[in-house]
Amino acid sequence: MIEAALFFAFGCYGLGLLFNLWRIVRGPDVADRILALDTMVINLIAILILYGILHGTAIYYEASMLVAMVGFVSTVAYCRFVLRGDIIE
Repeated sequence: MIEAALFFAFGCYGLGLLFNLWRIVRGPDVADRILALDTMVINLIAILILYGILHGTAIYYEASMLVAMVGFVSTVAYCRFVLRGDIIE
């Protein structure tokens, strides 16, 4: 039963990734694209955790933490670049 729930969740998060990709490609504004990229990182973290639950290993939890840290830093850097024109002051 848990496998069916996991595959349903994979499908939902995969569909969410496709919608985020659509928003990145067709976003009307740069801010929409930044938010879609950040939401895409969150969906990827959820997929990694679900994959770890499915296979019963803890390595995917550590990978999801690394993706979360890199995603946060990249979102902040991209926002600073858009607002100020440079990342490092």
